[in-house]
Amino acid sequence: MRSGQRLGRDFGWLWGAYGTSALGTWLAFGAFPLIAVQVLGSGPAEVAALASVGAAAGAALAVPLGPWVEFRRKRPVLVGTDLVRCAALLTVPVAYALGTLTFLQLLLVSVVTAAADITFRAASGAYLKTLLPPGDLLTANSRLESTTWATTVVGPPLGGAAVGLLGPVVTVAADTAGHLVSALCLRATSGADPRPVRERNGATARAGGLVDGWRYVLRDPALRPLLLNTALFNALVMAAQPLLAVLMLGQLGFAPWQYGLAFAAPSVCGLLGARLARPLTARFGQHRVLSVSGALRAVWPLGLAFVGPGTGGLLLVIGVEAGLILCCAVFNPVQATFRLERTAADRVARTLTAWAVTTRAATALLTAVWGVLGGLWGARTALGLAGVLLLATPLLLPRRAATAAGTPAGDAGGATAGAGATGGPERRG
Repeated sequence: MRSGQRLGRDFGWLWGAYGTSALGTWLAFGAFPLIAVQVLGSGPAEVAALASVGAAAGAALAVPLGPWVEFRRKRPVLVGTDLVRCAALLTVPVAYALGTLTFLQLLLVSVVTAAADITFRAASGAYLKTLLPPGDLLTANSRLESTTWATTVVGPPLGGAAVGLLGPVVTVAADTAGHLVSALCLRATSGADPRPVRERNGATARAGGLVDGWRYVLRDPALRPLLLNTALFNALVMAAQPLLAVLMLGQLGFAPWQYGLAFAAPSVCGLLGARLARPLTARFGQHRVLSVSGALRAVWPLGLAFVGPGTGGLLLVIGVEAGLILCCAVFNPVQATFRLERTAADRVARTLTAWAVTTRAATALLTAVWGVLGGLWGARTALGLAGVLLLATPLLLPRRAATAAGTPAGDAGGATAGAGATGGPERRG
């Protein structure tokens, strides 16, 4: 827990890969909807499909990849998924230059990158668990969380400026380069990456493995409520974002730069929250920090329903987002660490895949539902409903500290198998 703790050369390469990939992603934030509208002349329904259908189809495509990843070395999987994302994204600027870009291509690219992203996150969590001992996991996750918020602060403004100077697809090209550099960084790691032992019953591994991640989580008394809390919280927060854009940019008349400022400036609080996660956990304990930060993050979004015009309204959004991001930045690395510690080493990839698929599917579903509610009741009323429901999400947090990390109820065999993994023991949500 000491400040400036060194985690080794291999984690440095992994951290560098994560940072370059995250920077590319945030530089290209909103690029596909922008291209759909400005280049292809797409309407609201098509733009919504990019966000919901693409994510949902990508999550469905990632389902069988969880057990496939589980029984393969993780570093080649990480490099491969980076190269898949790089190749898929590269088709967009190439097609744009040739004048052949279509909406169907954007949708297919969004599906492929969503599936590759889920697979990458599952493999990276498993790889991180082999690279570091248990006592270093929170430090590592805190650094990854800090990187997330640092790239969130600088990425969208730089990306917006680049689009204004060089055109709508330049940030997609930057995202492509980010994944390529990430693959090179991961290739440079040399840490332990043992070949997992396959299950004896191959048919079970192929068929039952598709739902094994969910079964594992749902049988665990601590992971089960945490998954439900995470999925519902993330889905409600993300479902409210399009409505807030409609309210601020449409009804309240905020300029686009003001809207961008309202979300970029508070991201600085993410850096503070990520740095606080380790000392708070050292002082108060993992379960208390998880419970308190998880409860506090649910309080803020209701304030978005009361946003008004002018400077006061802008400051209200900045304040709400700052409080929300601060609490999330404390919660996320603690949750990611708890999840890795709680999951047996031979189940990590399947469990993290199930986790990511669940949260993304829930987000896609509620985004569509809240779009309908916003059309029927108005954006402000729908925002208020999301805020009220978020107040109930702390009830889904684990009620007491886990008694034995990595030993889910009813699965002692899995924990025994995981105990022999090399090394020790994700990033956000």
